[in-house]
Amino acid sequence: MDEKAEVRDFLTTRRARITPEEAGLPAYGGNRRVSGLRREEVAMLAGVSVDYYANLERGNLGGASDSVLASISRALHLDGAEHEHLFDLARRAAAGGRMAPHRTAAPSVRPSILRVLDAVEDVPAWVRNAHYDVLATNRLAHALLVQVFADPARPANLARFTLLDPAAKIFWRDWERTASDTIAYLRTQAARTPHDKALSDLIGELATRGTEFSRLWAKHDVRFHRAGYKRIHHPVVGDLDLSFEAMEFPSDPGLVLTVYTPEPGSSSADALRLLATWAATQD
Repeated sequence: MDEKAEVRDFLTTRRARITPEEAGLPAYGGNRRVSGLRREEVAMLAGVSVDYYANLERGNLGGASDSVLASISRALHLDGAEHEHLFDLARRAAAGGRMAPHRTAAPSVRPSILRVLDAVEDVPAWVRNAHYDVLATNRLAHALLVQVFADPARPANLARFTLLDPAAKIFWRDWERTASDTIAYLRTQAARTPHDKALSDLIGELATRGTEFSRLWAKHDVRFHRAGYKRIHHPVVGDLDLSFEAMEFPSDPGLVLTVYTPEPGSSSADALRLLATWAATQD
C-alpha cells in the first residue's frame, strides 16, 4: 500500500464531501471548481497555513502534532472511526516503515468463551477475528450462517462470502451497505496493523477476485462496525431483520463476540424460533 497515496486520497475524499455551508463558511460565487471544501478553506478552519495543509494532504503526515491532527479532524467533520484512522495514518508516517511487524498467530478461542456461546441459546452468537474469520459459533449462529459455511475453506470468512459469493447478494438484503461496511472495517484494520500479512493477503484476494471491490475500496470509508442492524434472507426461514452488537474481548485482542437479536414479538423472532427447530433437526 502506497502510504502517501493513502493519506492523500483519504483527506481529499473527506474534503470533497463537505460543502462550505456545512462547514459554516460563506459560498461566494456559483462556479466553484471543487465539489467540497478547498484546501485553503480546510487550512483556515484548522488554523494552519495553506502550504502546511497542502503538504499534509500530499501524504506528509509524519511531523504533524496531535493538536494539528485534531484540528484537521474537526475541520473535516470526521467521525470517531475516521478520527482514529487519521491518527493511525500519522503514526505509520512517523514510523517511516519501522513499525514492528504485526504477527497474527492462529487464534484459539478459550474454553470459557465457548461456554458463553453455548449458554446463549435463543439468539445467534459467534466469535470472529479482525479478518472476519468465523472462529466459533453457537448452534443458532451456525444455522443462520449456513451459506457462509458452505465454502469448504476454513476458517469460514464473512468478508470472502460477502464480496465473492453470488449467494451473498440474496442473503444480505441490503448487500451494498453490508459490503461497504465490510470494506470500511478492513481498511480501518489495515491502517492499524499495516504489517499483518494475513490481512494484506485477504484484501489482495478480494481485490483480484471481487468485481466490485475496487469501486467500494476507492471510497476510502472507514468504520468500527460495533453495532447496527442486518436485513437477511435465509434460505430456510426467509426474511429476518436483526440488530447486532459486536463486543471485543480485552483479554483476547482481535477477537470479537457478535450477537444478533430480533425485536420481541416480531416476525423475525418467530423466524429465529423456526430456525432453531430446523437447526436441531440438522444435528
